[in-house]
Amino acid sequence: MSGNYYYTIGLEVHAELKTNTKMFCGCKNDPQAALPNTNVCEVCMAHPGTLPVANKDAIKKVIKVGLAVGADIADFTEFDRKNYFYPDIPKGYQLSQYKLPIVSGGSINGVELTRIHLEEDTAKSSHENGATLVDYNRAGVPLMELVTEPVIHSAEQAGAFARELQRILRYVGASEANMEMGQMRVEANISVSKDPNVFGTKCEVKNLNSFRSVEEAIKYEVARHIDLIESGEKVIQETRGWDEVKMETFSQRKKENAHDYRYFPDPDLPKLYLSELFNNEELKKEIPEMPASRRARLIQAGLKEDVTEIIISDPSVATYFDEVTTGKDAPYMTLAANYLVADIFGLLKKEARDIAPENFPPATSFKVLLDMIQAGELSSRGAKDLLPLMLADSILDVKKTAEEKGLIQKNDPEALKAIIQEVLAENPDQVASYKGGQESMFMFFVGQAMKKSKGSGNPQLFQELLKEALA
Repeated sequence: MSGNYYYTIGLEVHAELKTNTKMFCGCKNDPQAALPNTNVCEVCMAHPGTLPVANKDAIKKVIKVGLAVGADIADFTEFDRKNYFYPDIPKGYQLSQYKLPIVSGGSINGVELTRIHLEEDTAKSSHENGATLVDYNRAGVPLMELVTEPVIHSAEQAGAFARELQRILRYVGASEANMEMGQMRVEANISVSKDPNVFGTKCEVKNLNSFRSVEEAIKYEVARHIDLIESGEKVIQETRGWDEVKMETFSQRKKENAHDYRYFPDPDLPKLYLSELFNNEELKKEIPEMPASRRARLIQAGLKEDVTEIIISDPSVATYFDEVTTGKDAPYMTLAANYLVADIFGLLKKEARDIAPENFPPATSFKVLLDMIQAGELSSRGAKDLLPLMLADSILDVKKTAEEKGLIQKNDPEALKAIIQEVLAENPDQVASYKGGQESMFMFFVGQAMKKSKGSGNPQLFQELLKEALA
């Protein structure tokens, strides 16, 4: 709600599926190929006399997404022809699903889903010097379309939904869902009304390719609708685009309705009885723990919400973290999360390397490091000195290297007492200031002791012994 206005949002999300071949032919599924129009054939270019064959793996991936979100999986389904005439569709129609989607219902982040269906992607169009260029490498790529119920009521809720969907797609292995590469595109249907029980005129904003764009486009459209209503003008049902530079929407075309597409069942593709092709109970076993469950588990273990979101955002990172921390207590998990997100991620970013488990230290080595820290054998300083070496050498013997480089933390009270006595003897003025009431000098002594021990002294033990020496 904004002032006396209520606004309602429904999302349509398209995601390119991660399969070896296109949806209805044997062409390589690689819409990002360097050379345009190389992954094409007679089928995806709609040459006369060719027949499509449905990609079984694409259907399987859509079913797995449906199972992951608690939806109903159809037994009987079919593909329809969605008729329209643009250069990005060679056939003059798109093979899609209308009345009989593969997936119905389910929810993500509390947002109810209407359906998830399967179709083929269109070609990529670009406009240069007054001409339109079309690359058909993307034409025919398997495309999953997810439609929500109109139950979203804020830009932030829409953005959170899209982020969670991206995670789910990655977790089940359905899509990389990289928005910058066009692998996931969001369309927002927005209406504004003074009556919470009545929808206003709907406008659709197409091809939003970042989470920020999703949120900002919705905010802009809501404000635009309210301005029109306040000025006594009518909101026109239409399709609009989003200008990322101007941060505003613009009119593209009158919004089509379903009947405009003249849907009818495709006669060249067989009807599908999915229970004859897949065992849903077996498919469930292939689905890993979902982001929502993982999030709740890690937060319950004491991890901060922002750190948790970073870890669960990538399923491979989340799996690596579980490999390191399974069976460990909450303090250990917090320690692991902090060193992973702050130190390992930081080092990889500095070296311009991908934040990916293949660039992390082996889980076994990372566990040795954490065990040594928790046991007091290795200081934070020592750990930070070891980590770059661990990133550079995957077979590094962590404990041996720590010993060779003098990084093993000294916990011998007598040795540390000797260092403290040296520090106090070298800084009589500071000792006098401390005893005169300047308590901030205490950490100065700790710092000097750590420096003298070359970072190998146990800082907690130094503090305890210093209190005794200064008493």
